[in-house]
Amino acid sequence: MTSQLSQKGEAWSARFSEPVSDLVKRYTASVFFDKRLALFDIAGSLAHAEMLQAQGIISAADHAEIQRGMAQIKGEIEAGSFEWLLDLEDVHLNIEKRLTELVGDAGKRLHTGRSRNDQVATDIRLYVRAAIDDITKLLHGLRGALVDLAERHADTIMPGFTHMQVAQPITFGHHMLAYVEMFGRDAERMQDARRRVNRLPLGAAALAGTTFPIDRERVARTLGFDDVCHNSLDAVSDRDFAIEFCAASALIMMHVSRMSEELIIWMSPRVGFIDIADRFCTGSSIMPQKKNPDVPELARGKTGRVYGHLTALLTLMKGQPLAYNKDNQEDKEPLFDTVDTVVDTLRIFADMAGGITVKPEAMRSAALQGYATATDLADYLVKKGLPFRDAHEAVAHAVRACDDLRCDLSEMSLEQLRAFSPLIGDDVFAVLTLEGSVAARDHVGGTAPNQVRAAIARVRAQLAE
Repeated sequence: MTSQLSQKGEAWSARFSEPVSDLVKRYTASVFFDKRLALFDIAGSLAHAEMLQAQGIISAADHAEIQRGMAQIKGEIEAGSFEWLLDLEDVHLNIEKRLTELVGDAGKRLHTGRSRNDQVATDIRLYVRAAIDDITKLLHGLRGALVDLAERHADTIMPGFTHMQVAQPITFGHHMLAYVEMFGRDAERMQDARRRVNRLPLGAAALAGTTFPIDRERVARTLGFDDVCHNSLDAVSDRDFAIEFCAASALIMMHVSRMSEELIIWMSPRVGFIDIADRFCTGSSIMPQKKNPDVPELARGKTGRVYGHLTALLTLMKGQPLAYNKDNQEDKEPLFDTVDTVVDTLRIFADMAGGITVKPEAMRSAALQGYATATDLADYLVKKGLPFRDAHEAVAHAVRACDDLRCDLSEMSLEQLRAFSPLIGDDVFAVLTLEGSVAARDHVGGTAPNQVRAAIARVRAQLAE
């Protein structure tokens, strides 16, 4: 990249003998998508200008003029009156050209000691940092909504599944807390990635640094960066931070998609565990009875979109030599769309969580199918002194008998149960109830209602910090 401004119908600079063709302008321009970096570009420029003045590289008068011009440009952008020109290629040149129109030579001096290479790297880091902060807040909100749902249903029993087969009884509150944990890890990953995002590239210039006596640490402090990038070649060409952000975003969407899949299954009339508020659903153009869970379905689909953006960025960077290459212009659209998709999805899912109606009777009925308390019976026999493998085999015989009799373990008589082990006594029926099963898993991380409430209290304390 270069800092020279192109004029319509003119060559890029004195180095070139003819202007860029209109086709090439359209092909290489980024202004119509990178203009969303405008306010970050202005913030970076103002910090750079303040440092240039403090270092005696530009005058105080020029600095004041730059501040005045940038304030006007910011106002025009926020008001929607700023004119974005394709001929000026990108957000940086559009702002610089307008600044020069407003303040003259002072605007031309702003680019001293920097390049568009370190300028755009700074803008993107500022953008990603702000996106991480927004997404972290949205994850906080979604976790809070799921905790509220979990608390309302800390005692609501449902079947837990493995291999999509009924496995053991759990509570719906416990199930929701599994997603609270997932989204909590997502927030941790975002904050961890933020540390590597929050390093300042500005001052690396085109690739080798600058001959001017700049103070990079001063700019870093002004912009709230934790550190500077310590190698100029890496500073302008690194997009690891964007890839890492997209990887963390892909994990968020994977968790969203898993939750979506369950909501879709649970809402099916064949299952009927939940209902989702009408505002998150649509009907059919031909079947008047339909209520389709469009939001979770679309979120499940958008997960693939974010995965694609991650793959696109990895592929974009894999063959690039140092330092900056025009390829890197292609980093922005996948990154921007990832941010938009994750932000919109988290916002709507937090709202949707409050619109989920749970149907406890259907959940309980399903939990009574599939011999969900079989493991409890095996544990009961172990506590009576039988080795676990022998207990497992005895219960397997009991389940097979129930299959033949078309009954649940809890519906067998004591005499029938004792046929599989003489260790079984009258106390066995307390073990075979759904409530007894969940209550027995009374340890940290277990599904017992009191443990669910304890977990909710822990999460609420985290969210309040």
